Amino acid sequence: MADPMKIRATLQGDVADVRVLMAHAMETGQRKDAGGKVIPMHFIQTISAQLNGKTVFQADISQAISRNPVFAFKVKGAKAGDKLAITWQDNMGDKRTDEITLAAG
Repeated sequence: MADPMKIRATLQGDVADVRVLMAHAMETGQRKDAGGKVIPMHFIQTISAQLNGKTVFQADISQAISRNPVFAFKVKGAKAGDKLAITWQDNMGDKRTDEITLAAG
């Protein structure tokens, strides 16, 4: 199971400024291990965010993103008490969802 994401959201009015740290190796398929064997590709392919169950952010990414990526985005129409869920899925079928409750800033 993947490590939990670190999600930080700050509210300013009705806009949430969201930053997400995802623990993931993000292997490109171009590195070799100590024995000289190619390490297979293993990377996050899709990321989405839902505010109270409604998708507010969605992205398809590739193996060109760094290890333990950080993503930042803004969500309009947010308020204290709203539930923000972040989900990622990688090319090997692993999936992780974490959720926070927005707090007044």
